[in-house]
Amino acid sequence: MALRIHSDDKATIMRAVAITQTDMTAFILLAALREAQSIIEENQRLKLSGRDSRLVMELLENPPPPNAKLRKAARALSQDSEPKRP
Repeated sequence: MALRIHSDDKATIMRAVAITQTDMTAFILLAALREAQSIIEENQRLKLSGRDSRLVMELLENPPPPNAKLRKAARALSQDSEPKRP
């Protein structure tokens, strides 16, 4: 990867590199990975409005009765998790 960087920015990075006693590649890679992880985590969070948050909490506290599809899925799941007999 090649970067075009302004000399003042490079000087700032080089100063931080010296303080952390690392090399520029490792320093930039670590900073880029931290920022990338932060962006990924922020975008994986579900953001709800106040109304939607209240609806989710209401459904968690008072779930609707299971429908036929859910009962069928639960039965299939319990059958899959039973130990196999020889």
